[in-house]
Amino acid sequence: MKINQLQQKIGQRIRFLRESKGISQQNLAAVCNFEKANLSRIEAGRTNPTITTLYKISQALEVNISELVDVEKKN
Repeated sequence: MKINQLQQKIGQRIRFLRESKGISQQNLAAVCNFEKANLSRIEAGRTNPTITTLYKISQALEVNISELVDVEKKN
């Protein structure tokens, strides 16, 4: 798997988890203390999030960080 494919799959996973909990991009970004545009880029797979960023997102979504990077899991 190429890096950009991995980024896209992680982004899709984050979007799926966020939407399944009924949280808007704006609200999740605010809780994580970063701009909505940054979260949008992460979900679109256009940026490589740091482990710290993934940790903040996992905490805000109340899931283990492993849930965000489990790209083999079906949505």
